[in-house]
Amino acid sequence: MKPVVRRRKADEDVDSAVEYLLINAPEYALAFVDSLQQAVEYIQKHPKSGPPRYAHELDIPGLRFWLSKRFPYMVFYMELSNTIEIWRVLHTHQDIPDTLRDEES
Repeated sequence: MKPVVRRRKADEDVDSAVEYLLINAPEYALAFVDSLQQAVEYIQKHPKSGPPRYAHELDIPGLRFWLSKRFPYMVFYMELSNTIEIWRVLHTHQDIPDTLRDEES
């Protein structure tokens, strides 16, 4: 298995979501982190299984995503030659295309 590395923006996304949960629904914060960890472990084992929908839509070759099982968050990633790079962790109600376009800029 390839090692997983996270972009700074992905860490910021997770920190922001955890902070929100700690304030508004602290009983879900740990479950959220666990759910994301499970998603990342799945991605690491099966990197080609995430749909490439946004890769085609935004012309970002190789971009895939995996949806968290318990929370409405999408983990965006790319499989590179030696690693799997986590790009972003975005809530499904965000404007995904605009957010990812900003990432590419």
